[in-house]
Amino acid sequence: MAAEQGFTPIASRPPPRVQVGLLPWLQRRLFDGPLNTLLTLALVAALALVLPPLLSWGVVHAVFGADNAACRAASGSGACWGVVAEKGRLIVFGRYPYDEQWRPLLASLLLVAVLVASGVRRFWNAGLLAAWALALAGFYVLMRGGVPGLSGVETDRWGGLPLTLMLSAVSLAIAFPLAVLVALGRQSKLPAIRTLCVLYVELIRGVPLISVLFMASFVLPLFMPGGRMDVLVRVLIGMTLFSAAYLAEVVRGGLQAIPKGQVEAAQALGLSYWQMQRKIVLPQALRMVVPAIVNTFIGAFKDTSLVTIVSLYDLTGAVQLALGDANWRKFFLEGQLFAAAIYFVACFAMSRYSRWLEAHLNTGLKRA
Repeated sequence: MAAEQGFTPIASRPPPRVQVGLLPWLQRRLFDGPLNTLLTLALVAALALVLPPLLSWGVVHAVFGADNAACRAASGSGACWGVVAEKGRLIVFGRYPYDEQWRPLLASLLLVAVLVASGVRRFWNAGLLAAWALALAGFYVLMRGGVPGLSGVETDRWGGLPLTLMLSAVSLAIAFPLAVLVALGRQSKLPAIRTLCVLYVELIRGVPLISVLFMASFVLPLFMPGGRMDVLVRVLIGMTLFSAAYLAEVVRGGLQAIPKGQVEAAQALGLSYWQMQRKIVLPQALRMVVPAIVNTFIGAFKDTSLVTIVSLYDLTGAVQLALGDANWRKFFLEGQLFAAAIYFVACFAMSRYSRWLEAHLNTGLKRA
């Protein structure tokens, strides 16, 4: 009957190819089409030209011991990682007293532990706020001392990686809730609140961070009783205000992306303004702008290097301080590469966490 009506059955198709394994992954990622294949081959050729001399300089002919004479003999042919072995503690901990450097090490580990815990969803409860309070209090006690068993260390001697972690973590922890309030204020129907928030954001975003740090360091004490304020507190205030202004615009972008119907539905259910923001609007808005928020966090972490202009030696400032020694000044590149590696590890970890968090929060929006 099918032949009489001119029907021709379709030939069976081959089964789908296996998409699991190294070869399918390489084909899908690196050789998917003529353009990708050409770019992959060009990249491989560039690496073949660049990697051998880099490995020769950085590994094969490098000097890893703290031997200044050997480093000078290998100059031009090999890297001197001995500068890290010799000046590593000064780079990481700055001018903190040498015999007491276990304290900034322990304080940094404590701060990193609470930062890691903040990224785990099971800890997103009221106990996390208590953990942050205890961690910051413990950080200050360990670094500042002045209690039985710990000698006092002035804040102007804090430096290196602990100072970078503290400045970025504390300023962002304070700036984030402030940014949410400012973003809500910019959408307020009250003209006075909206105008104040707009002026704050536009004023701070209209000047570089260096200007904000100068103002916080030299102008802010004029408004304080007695005209005295610790330089570390002034820098924290400046960085917090600067980060909050940028985060406020990020959060406002998320708020504007929420469909108006969701707000109207929440109002129809009888929710108050703050209930609507806490349960309906902010969770969705913040989820949409996770990459932009983390990008601001990464920028703030790197911007701590600017505090050297007010005589605080963070990680990059400690590198310059360590290489002030005339015997090791020649190997400035190796010291900077060591600091750059620390920045890269921290920023790459934040970037990967951002991707995981975005995928985790958007699970309910994915198609089956």
